Amino acid sequence: MQAQHNLEDVLNTEQKKLAFYQNLILLAAADGQLDQNESAFLLQIGQRLGLTSEQVQPIADNLSVLSFIVPADGLQRTLELQTLVQMMLQDGQIDPREYGLCMEYANRIGYSKDILDDMVSQLAGAGPVVNRNPPTVS
Repeated sequence: MQAQHNLEDVLNTEQKKLAFYQNLILLAAADGQLDQNESAFLLQIGQRLGLTSEQVQPIADNLSVLSFIVPADGLQRTLELQTLVQMMLQDGQIDPREYGLCMEYANRIGYSKDILDDMVSQLAGAGPVVNRNPPTVS
């Protein structure tokens, strides 16, 4: 049986929490608007991680000069990508700029477009993508 891991266990230092939160904020702001669901998701994650507004304000104040921070730990990378995809799905639309940032993150951690698309499909409730290349009729 696979062990369950959660963000609070994996993000066990303030530096990890803030770097992760920065990634989430960058994704949420990618389309130029912060939807109510995105805002609520950010607040929920911030509370789960025990972050204060004083800790995250510098991130919000410097968005234009910040970029993704990719963690070294493989488990943390995967959990972060899953949460980034969840953020992208919050407003019910997949904005091309948000998808592009998720793709950039996925590429930087060694994941293909197929893996990202499968994750998007599963987290959107459609289940895993099966048989990407169906056989052709001859």
